[in-house]
Amino acid sequence: MKFSHPNADIYLPETSDSAQLEPAAALARTTHLCVLAHPDDIEINAYPAVAECYDRPDRHLTGVIVNDGAGSAREGAFAHFTNDQMRATRIEEQRAAARLGRYNLQIQLSHPNTAAKDPHNADVQADLHAIFSGCRPQIVYLHQPLDKHDTHVATLLHCLKAIRALPPEARPKKIFGVEGWRGLEWILDADKVALDASGHPELKLPLIQVFASQVAGGKRYDEAALGRHRSNATFYEPLATDSFTELAWALDLTPLVQDGAPSLQDYSLGIIDRVRTEVQDRLTRLGAV
Repeated sequence: MKFSHPNADIYLPETSDSAQLEPAAALARTTHLCVLAHPDDIEINAYPAVAECYDRPDRHLTGVIVNDGAGSAREGAFAHFTNDQMRATRIEEQRAAARLGRYNLQIQLSHPNTAAKDPHNADVQADLHAIFSGCRPQIVYLHQPLDKHDTHVATLLHCLKAIRALPPEARPKKIFGVEGWRGLEWILDADKVALDASGHPELKLPLIQVFASQVAGGKRYDEAALGRHRSNATFYEPLATDSFTELAWALDLTPLVQDGAPSLQDYSLGIIDRVRTEVQDRLTRLGAV
């Protein structure tokens, strides 16, 4: 297995039974596939995938990171790191998370931000095509189109393009778009999917805290991610007790890779329009002028 960028990293964690496999064989047995932009995006934004597969011999999580993460914010001990130093650090941090989470396989494509944000970049497309065509996962986790981070949305666009290029029978049967730089609690319940984020509580904080360059480097993602999950669970339903202790929201992106799919713009703006209609209807019903 070989990818286009010379810094691409393919890692079989020694904590997983995949350590004895060839990378292609590990990829082929993937049941849950996360393809996200940056090191730490899986652990922060797709924790339910990690929890579903952790210590389950019948489930195999493969993580794919597209971007090299070299341009991340930094302070403290990391304030003077060059982009090359940050890139190398984040590769090792992602490897550490894969060991701790006992992932089946961790792939870091190491594309620079400019490549990831170029919708016509052939190297990114070739790499993603190789990954999506090399496995038949039950569930795929991607970014979602309402995210406000350009690189997240650009990565999503690359992924959708690569999946649509597959024969219909080879396309994933379920694709979730996860929260990131915009939560999803504000959209209609009918338009979002609840993912239980409560599994393996002993794993959650350590899994994010291995990304010291981010957590100690100016962003408390560990506390924020846990807080978001708890907030989502409590503020899910105003007239009932909590169904979850921790909850991550996602969008069902599966229709976007089927034949006759709506455009991503129509899909996304439709979600926003339905929120607008609901707010307008409630205000009218309650007598607002």
